[in-house]
This record gives sequence, C-alpha cells and structure tokens, in this order.
Amino acid sequence: MRALRLHSSGIAGLALEEIDAPAVGPGEALVEVHAAAITKDELEWPVDRLPAIPSYELSGVVSAVAPDVQGVAVGDAVYALTPFDRDGVAATYAAVPAALLAPKPATLDHVESAAMPLPALSAWQGLFDHGRLESGERVVIHGAAGGVGHFATQLARGRGAHVIGTASASSLDDVRALGAHEAFDGRREDLDAAFEPVDLVFDTVGRELLERSAAMLRPGGRLVSVAEEPPGSESVEATYFVVEPKRDQLVEIARLADAGALRPSIDSVYPLSEASAAFERSLAGGKRGKVVFRVAA
Repeated sequence: MRALRLHSSGIAGLALEEIDAPAVGPGEALVEVHAAAITKDELEWPVDRLPAIPSYELSGVVSAVAPDVQGVAVGDAVYALTPFDRDGVAATYAAVPAALLAPKPATLDHVESAAMPLPALSAWQGLFDHGRLESGERVVIHGAAGGVGHFATQLARGRGAHVIGTASASSLDDVRALGAHEAFDGRREDLDAAFEPVDLVFDTVGRELLERSAAMLRPGGRLVSVAEEPPGSESVEATYFVVEPKRDQLVEIARLADAGALRPSIDSVYPLSEASAAFERSLAGGKRGKVVFRVAA
C-alpha cells in the first residue's frame, strides 16, 4: 500500500512510500482509508518509533475484521479518531481498534467526515465532559471560528447555552453565523467588561486571552482550555485536557451532523503525493477549516 511516513521531525522528514499493508490484530478492523485529516503540530510531536505514519482522523470503509470483533462488519462506512500512541492513518489502509470506529455521518462525504473527529471531540469534551455546560448557562468560546471553536460554537448553541464567541475582527460575522448570540474581537482590551460574567470559558487559543479569562467568569465558574495549562486561581475551577478517542461521542456527533445541526469547515484537500504542501497549508495564517488528504479516489 501507499503510506505517508515521517522519518524526522518537520515537513522535510515526510516521504510517500510503498509498504506492506498492516495485519489485523485482536480487536482490530482494517479500514480502507478514503480521507485523512491532519493537525498542524503533529510533525513536531515527540516520536520514538520513526518512521511513523501521521494523521489520526480518518473516514473510510471496513475491509476486514479480526475474528473477535463484533458490531463492525466488512463494508461499513466508518470514521474515527485513532490512538496517538500508534501509527496514524495517512495511508491506503489502517488497522484501527474496532471499538473506536463509529458509523460515518450519512449526509457527509468522506472528506467532510474525516475533518470532524479531533476538533469535534475536542469541542464536545471541553464543553460537556470537562466544562459540564448545561442549557441556560452562559459560555465564552475563545477562537469561536477556529478548528475546534467552530464546532464548540455550534454544539453550545445546540445545547441551549447563551454563546459568546471571540475571534478576529474579520471573523465575527462567521461566529454569528455559527450560532453565537454575541461576538467580540478577542484583541479588544476591555473584553472582560464587554459582557456579564459567564459560567464557563472554553479556550482554544491560549496565551494572553487565556490569562484574561478568569476575569470573565462568575464566582465558582469553570475555565477549560485545550490550548495550554490555564493559570491557577482559587476562585476558578481550571482544567487543561488532551482530547481522547470516544466512539459513543462520535455517534452523537454524526447524529447531529445528519440532522443538519453540525457542519465541518474544510479549508483545502490534497492527495497524499502533495503532503508537503498540505502540511505547509495547515501551518499557514488565515486558514479556515481543516486540511484533509483525499486518499481513495
């Protein structure tokens, strides 16, 4: 099969190669990958198993299953976030723990479906698992038009929260179109005084905006960041987390997508043969949405 492999950190370390397709182990399914999405920083992650295949988000069709696998069958169209401690999925085939595979959203194609798992799960877990957001609460989402933020804005609005989104001035109309009740330029100096205190701040940006977030919360409010560790505060419950693969949450995310309540944003699509350009685009300023590999025609 064809596989994109990283031999050293950075874009220069990438090579498209012909290698053996993976064998299916206990509890695994072999997925023919139709599309695989990338994350801008993944070529810099510490990797002690080089060469390694990047990309951990896929959409495709099951081509084989281990004898002990139930609930997943050959021919199923699936999507998933795969574990970070093993090879990724930028290849013709990927062996994936079957328990992580969820049915692909029926209304989305494979490229759109591959763009969802990591950012949508990050948004879901940040808002609902760690942030415990409930209907009627007030939430600020920093980076509300970004990769994780645009899902968080849609999910929070769908949950019945009052949504306040921050973004660059040029993206405020996009934030409102995603469902935010209010939208503010995240760079304005008086941001913490622009609205009433909120129950939850969900940060996808980090840096100075995260440092200012505690002042936006009511006493006892929650601060959750997927970008970096929040500053400590006695009056604020602060949490930093790394997204986890969760099949049951992807099932619910697919249901929302099929109901028209959740949509991904695609910036650009590349073949595996243009991997360097794809990762360069993922690092570019002004990118809107996910960069995705189209693996199968």
